[in-house]
Amino acid sequence: MGRNGTEGPEIGRTAVRNSTKVGGNGMESDQEKAVDGTGARARVEPGYFAGPDGTVAALAALLRGGGTTAADLTERALEAVARLDALLGTFVTVDAEGARRAARQADEELAAGHDRGPLHGIPVAVKDIIDVAGLPTTAGAAHFAGHIAVADAECVRRLRAGGAVVVGKTTTHEFAYGPTGDRSATGPSRNPLDPACISGGSSGGSAAAVAAGIVPLALGTDTGGSVRIPAALCGVSGFKPAYGAVPTGGVFPVSASLDHVGVLARTPEDCRLGYEVLAGTAVGERPDPRTARVGWLAPAAFTAIDPEVVCVARAAVDGSVSTQDVDTRDVSGQDASGQDASAPVTTAPESLDPEAFEPEAFARDARAAFGAIQDSEVYAVHADRVAAQPDLYGSEVLDRLRHAGRTPGWRYVRALADRERIARVVAGLFDRHDLLALPTTPLTAPELDARSAVLDGARVPLRPAMLALTSPWNLLGLPALSVPAGTVDGMPVGLQLVCPPGREALLLAVAGAVTADTADAADAALNGNTARPAPSL
Repeated sequence: MGRNGTEGPEIGRTAVRNSTKVGGNGMESDQEKAVDGTGARARVEPGYFAGPDGTVAALAALLRGGGTTAADLTERALEAVARLDALLGTFVTVDAEGARRAARQADEELAAGHDRGPLHGIPVAVKDIIDVAGLPTTAGAAHFAGHIAVADAECVRRLRAGGAVVVGKTTTHEFAYGPTGDRSATGPSRNPLDPACISGGSSGGSAAAVAAGIVPLALGTDTGGSVRIPAALCGVSGFKPAYGAVPTGGVFPVSASLDHVGVLARTPEDCRLGYEVLAGTAVGERPDPRTARVGWLAPAAFTAIDPEVVCVARAAVDGSVSTQDVDTRDVSGQDASGQDASAPVTTAPESLDPEAFEPEAFARDARAAFGAIQDSEVYAVHADRVAAQPDLYGSEVLDRLRHAGRTPGWRYVRALADRERIARVVAGLFDRHDLLALPTTPLTAPELDARSAVLDGARVPLRPAMLALTSPWNLLGLPALSVPAGTVDGMPVGLQLVCPPGREALLLAVAGAVTADTADAADAALNGNTARPAPSL
């Protein structure tokens, strides 16, 4: 039993890769032995891009001021991959030749006065369900061994058009279908803060690569939390834009109406810079975060949760902006029974107005609708493959897919209608609150292969707990951002901020205010120092 009371299966599937291609030589590295055998936290010497001087914004200024070159930054990224990947499992493919070629072009263009924007000359990584022309797209699956993408995904095309230098492809949970990041045909990605622990998933390689300072920015995808969960567990920022804001063409689908392409970076500002390139639009001028009406959404309505995680996340947002607890008032300022909102609510939840917001009902209904939609859509992608090549799946993903295949059609149709109703209720919340705030995950990173955890005195399955606080915003297609809030026992805690489409500028401004106070915590933990403790309960 490990941190958080987590417990793993008796047998865990593992794989070894080399740092430049899918697969490996079958030999365990000395670094991996140190992680797997001692129980002690391995020391990670982070790459060049760790810390405040390694942000996209800082590097862009250095490039334009002559303080560095794209070629130099690319070599620093390649050095960090070579040094750290055997320990962390961040990359499945490294395109050193292509990256050096793109870096030379970026330097030549800048010297000629051709500036493509804030990502010009910046090394980036791409999750391995997103096509990069000429490179493998394995999706972490044995089915796709040897598959080479013939064209860039649209999001990658936009990165390249913005001058970014693609270093390689990062590890994903098998078929991007899991929040832990430790089930993949290419091996698990590990947490740079403690390589014995998960990175989170499914964009675990991207989050770990940013957290370890290998690259300053990486692409991920998010169907139920797959950008925000690993961002929270690894202590970086992860932004899931509004549904459809970034094209998904060339991205292997998980669940078409829930899939989003997102950005992982060290800061909310870097997420903004990446997002604007990917979306092809500017967020807008930065508003004053002190004007924001932030509603705190109690996480206990969604899942059992570590109370220390709640304290750290709440303290981070309360210390930066004014917050108010979300309650059961409807948009008129009265509770659902028509009483003044300051009076005690005496109406039973079952009789509440369906257009009012009641946290427990929202969490229950959102969980059911999300599950039915994802199960139906993911099985539509995999049904033929499950029938023809079941043995190529990892057992965990195969079991989930077979369960998904038993979802009746009527449940999917009902879930689509429920999504519309839930969206109307949440729209009313955003009449009273500019943003919503809650923890990103209910616990800090558990150990590799853990599949349950003790939270608030009860043992719960890990996967649904991990998804409970993030998946509602995929269901509704709302912008959501996880930022570092602090640490518990030296491991990062994420704060999640959610807004309606059109308020991204305020979302990012509030996130910037929060991280201005909390940015040192994950950096201190990565460098082996004691980070600020959780507030007392």
